[in-house]
Amino acid sequence: MSHAATRFRPALLPLALLACLAPPARAAQDDPRHDEVKDLSTIVVRATPLPRTAEDLTRPVEVLAGERLDEAKANSLGETVARLPGVQSSYFGPGVGRPIIRGLDGARVQVLSDGLASGDVSTVSVDHAVSIEPFLANQIEVLKGPSTLLYGSGAIGGAVNVVDGRIPEAATAQPLEGRAELRAGSVNDEKTGMVRLDGTSASGRVVFHFDALHRETGDYDIPGFAESEHAHEEHEGEEDEHEEEQVHGVLPNSFVRTDSGAIGVSYVGDRGFLGVGYSLFNTRYGVPGHAHEHEGHGHDHEEDEHEEGHAEEAVHIVMDQRRSEIRGGLDDLGAFDSLRVKLARNDYTHTEYEGDEIGTVFDNDSLEGRVELVHEEWAGWSGAFGIQGSRRDFRAVGDEAFVPASESRDTGLFWIGERAFGAFDLELGARYDRNRIDVEEGEAIGPSRDFDATSLSAAARWNFSEDFHLSFGLDRAQRSPTAEELYSNGLHVATQSFEFGNPDLDVETANRAEIGVHWHRGPLRIGASLYHVRYDDFVYLADTGIEDGGTPARVWNQSDARFSGGEIDLQWTFAENDFGTWDLRTFGDVVRGKLAGDGTRQVAFSVPHGDHTHDYTADIALDGNLPRIVPARLGGELRWRSAGDGNWRAGVGAVRYASQDDVAEHEEETPGYTLVHASLAWHLDTPGGNAWEVFVDGNNLLDEEARPHTSFLKELAPLPGRNVTAGVRLFF
Repeated sequence: MSHAATRFRPALLPLALLACLAPPARAAQDDPRHDEVKDLSTIVVRATPLPRTAEDLTRPVEVLAGERLDEAKANSLGETVARLPGVQSSYFGPGVGRPIIRGLDGARVQVLSDGLASGDVSTVSVDHAVSIEPFLANQIEVLKGPSTLLYGSGAIGGAVNVVDGRIPEAATAQPLEGRAELRAGSVNDEKTGMVRLDGTSASGRVVFHFDALHRETGDYDIPGFAESEHAHEEHEGEEDEHEEEQVHGVLPNSFVRTDSGAIGVSYVGDRGFLGVGYSLFNTRYGVPGHAHEHEGHGHDHEEDEHEEGHAEEAVHIVMDQRRSEIRGGLDDLGAFDSLRVKLARNDYTHTEYEGDEIGTVFDNDSLEGRVELVHEEWAGWSGAFGIQGSRRDFRAVGDEAFVPASESRDTGLFWIGERAFGAFDLELGARYDRNRIDVEEGEAIGPSRDFDATSLSAAARWNFSEDFHLSFGLDRAQRSPTAEELYSNGLHVATQSFEFGNPDLDVETANRAEIGVHWHRGPLRIGASLYHVRYDDFVYLADTGIEDGGTPARVWNQSDARFSGGEIDLQWTFAENDFGTWDLRTFGDVVRGKLAGDGTRQVAFSVPHGDHTHDYTADIALDGNLPRIVPARLGGELRWRSAGDGNWRAGVGAVRYASQDDVAEHEEETPGYTLVHASLAWHLDTPGGNAWEVFVDGNNLLDEEARPHTSFLKELAPLPGRNVTAGVRLFF
């Protein structure tokens, strides 16, 4: 595979902008394409088979759409949703950012493209990117808490559903409509362009979709040294390779190149639709973290005078995914309200380069299907049946492929239903999953495995009044171990560690209890929740404290665990006057993750060295703090919109990340930091029915050194420094 695969270049964008100038018949101020989402809680959530708004759902959910989504969009999905209560992002350089929900990530958080899995291998390792482009999303939904009931074993910690409309389900409001955007950023010389077109034939039956995006960034600026003070102190006094000048000002090997695009077409009838779509996602990104190396991908600063050095070959990744989909829906089926069918096939290749040499190639071919049948009220219960099946054929080829080839098959059956009892709304659900992982026993460290998982859920909401309600949730969710947790065995180049699986891992079980409160009256809205999750046989990657040739060794282990946390969100429109509308939003979240086992477990592993091995044993504690748990946060934001037509809007805010000193064995504490952001936008509706928007956004405006505790690279790669992004959007 070549990273020079088919690309959508910014040259397409001027053509789209010219097409925008054709004026539609309707005036801009009456055009629904320019309607702004005023209340995100009123948006219908598509992640659930029962059409409900975020306000009506009994389980916790967050939604981003409209202007709030435009302001939050970032290079990665994790960074895009990272300012929502209870949600943070992993970090392995700017090319990788996966959502972390209430302290859980990886194989416990399912990333979905409008209800189907993304089909990438971002759960295999922390350096693997999600193959979904947030810039092309209509809305993003975050389901907090176990979502195994809807999406199976991989959603025991939650799910993030990206709705992009790539397969149309209804006719557009105008024969041709869409949007385009151009932006540039200062911290890494970012240049991003995107275009989206949606249209309907004269008959009103054939609807098409097209989108394309291209992004280029160089190495990004950092406020100080790439290596943390703690890491530098550890290296003092060591051999000469640590005595050279430290990297300062720009983080080497932090570049990103991304291309994404899709086409889709549907036939829309009176009672349903049938559509097909094809999309691609191609990205090439560096894996930063070698603080004493200087690579040639930096952007052009006059003061940037890095010398070339090649102490080691830098690692970069080229990822390419091609996705084909079929979706259909049919309404009014007698005793059933609707039928929805979804099928997706993914061809995915991920190549890790060490310099110009290929280190490891990951191939992942997957097929997933889902059927949802929503029934009318039966004995007062409205609900939906569902069946979901998937197959994944995974291969890793190369001298340092640390995961053997495997074939995974998953099948799940579920039902979810709800009923109102006066002021009391009740939701019940159940799901059964059968999971099988087949491996070649001569290649893997253990045999093929079968797992059965059962999930049960009960949620309720007590509506004291129109303004005030309490919500309660009880879940029993189960997750089967993944192939990576069972069979990893060797050096993972990008993370610079040895990883060893445990083929004897069992199903992990989570029992969750949650209580939430929601109150709103006039301009004030308050929401808060407390939760506790008891895990039996929690699977986690433990640091052994052993290094082989300076490379740490980690093993997949299992122990009971406890997660406790809380969230609060306040939104207040405190002034509406001749100067405009003023809104204040504050939020906070905290989670604590601890092991709850007893004693230690002895593990043995062998590190290969040519014709011999180095054999080790280590005692892994079954109690104490879990590693890489997100720190507590407190955030606030002040927003303003001009009076009258509301063409101007602005905002300024900050998020304080507390220091994390509740650390696991062999894990270092992480200092806290504060990230300040701001935005300014001017929106203009034209007489022809189009709209322009010019915007300026700022992030990390105090240029503070920030090292996320969840990052494996926290000692070697801080977050980007001060960044100012400016651009223009066109709606037509």
